[in-house]
Amino acid sequence: MMGPAHSLSGAAAWLGVGAAAAALDHPMPWPVLLGGALISSGAALAPDLDHKAATISRAFGPFSRGLCGVIDKLSEAVYNSTRGQGERRRSGGHRTLTHTWPWALFLGAGFSAAAVFGGRWAVLVILFIHMVLAVEGLLWRAARVSSDILVWLLGATSAWSLAGELDRPGNGADWLFGGQGMEYLWLGLPIVLGALVHNIGDAITISGCPILWPVKISGKRWYPLGPPEFMRFRAGAWVETRVLMPLFMVLGGAGAVFALGVLG
Repeated sequence: MMGPAHSLSGAAAWLGVGAAAAALDHPMPWPVLLGGALISSGAALAPDLDHKAATISRAFGPFSRGLCGVIDKLSEAVYNSTRGQGERRRSGGHRTLTHTWPWALFLGAGFSAAAVFGGRWAVLVILFIHMVLAVEGLLWRAARVSSDILVWLLGATSAWSLAGELDRPGNGADWLFGGQGMEYLWLGLPIVLGALVHNIGDAITISGCPILWPVKISGKRWYPLGPPEFMRFRAGAWVETRVLMPLFMVLGGAGAVFALGVLG
């Protein structure tokens, strides 16, 4: 799928988690619901760090373009060194390492650890990164015609405001993990969710996605999971823009309404 659909699916997935949390009597404070949706929306672009032309490659200028090049080479090396018999050697790492469940868990765990041990400035950096990515994904057309500096300013002000709200007593810094020093440990959850939702979205396109690596399927470690071929579509096709994206909006809205108890 393309960047805007990935971002919408990430946001909708977290709002769905918020609805489930409310149903289980552990509702999210509104800053957690909003912040988590934006973080998951941004994180839903992160698996495409292995693609130099992806939306995420433009998000932070030369830094993100350079990082995409490094991750592309790393992914290519991991693929070629772990491929099974019958899996062709390849040049380029797109839809390999960063499109797997271990990578999603690695990102989430890394950001959670940074949030817990790095203090407020680490939290602000994490929020800033994902706010910028959310802007790039959700406001894709507007972001592309705006200057990078304007997008970064919007990301920075959003991160600062959100962190201020989360730090207020009862507003969610310690949501889910209430132990001393465990504030913001939950930040890794929307990051994992966004990455996994991205992979599921790619799995329903023509190429499929090796989400379960390194588990062997049909003798292949990089088996491209997906539905039957007649149910798949090309990225950017009308199914994505006219069916899936509106569906994500409706599901996300319904999740938010239930999570916030608007109808309760």
